Amino acid sequence: MLNLSFLQTLSISEELRRALNANTGISLDTDVILPDLIGTEVTIPDLVGTTEILSEEHREHLCRHLSARTEGYPWTLVFSTSQHGFSLNSMYRKMAKVESPILLVIEDTEGNVFGALTSCSLHVSDYFYGTGESLLFRFTPRFQAFNWTGNNSFFIKGNNESLAIGAGDGKFGLWLDGDLYQGRTQSCSTYGNEPLAPREDFVVKTLECWAFI
Repeated sequence: MLNLSFLQTLSISEELRRALNANTGISLDTDVILPDLIGTEVTIPDLVGTTEILSEEHREHLCRHLSARTEGYPWTLVFSTSQHGFSLNSMYRKMAKVESPILLVIEDTEGNVFGALTSCSLHVSDYFYGTGESLLFRFTPRFQAFNWTGNNSFFIKGNNESLAIGAGDGKFGLWLDGDLYQGRTQSCSTYGNEPLAPREDFVVKTLECWAFI
């Protein structure tokens, strides 16, 4: 299967990159998007709740890639392992009445920050659910967002024992166990992503879920 991760993580095409470099001498990193070049400012929303993970720089990067449905809303903390414990079932309960996309952010025990934007709140389901508004992202070694490739619709699937976001060929873009303690990240065809952390298997230090309400 064609690996689309390269195409997914670039905000502008390689042809445009070469043209800009040739004409202006500007060197562009892959996490720079076109609006940055024309001076478009990003308004960073207020946080309702306290984060132990997200810096202002993290939030600025994410704001440039979140779906239109999230714009204009503060980011409201609906679940945190620090406040509510390491339990997937607790996370589901906290989202039971939430009707909003969810920004799930993880910091692992090695200091890597990564996560997912889901198109709706997370719940137990026998089937995959969600829409192509969702994405995966990572901040190490640089910020990259991995959008839906269109190859499948394996966006979200969760039960009491685990949660998976993105899948294909027996691999998961982001997988968490029922204790929200151990996780795995692999390349998957839903997002054409690279693994979100340097190690495929990781241990969660802190996990936060933010709704746009």
